[in-house]
Amino acid sequence: MLGNAMLFLIIAIIAGVLGFSGIAGVASTIAQVLFALFLILFVISLFTGRRR
Repeated sequence: MLGNAMLFLIIAIIAGVLGFSGIAGVASTIAQVLFALFLILFVISLFTGRRR
């Protein structure tokens, strides 16, 4: 999931440099949502992880 967020971030940066503002905005929004979802799931897994 973090890999997908980084991929969309790179797509947004490249699209922004090339002048495709619509595509850059959408890719940036997707990257932000995926990163937030990753953080939420990461914190949940820290608290509910396996206990030895």
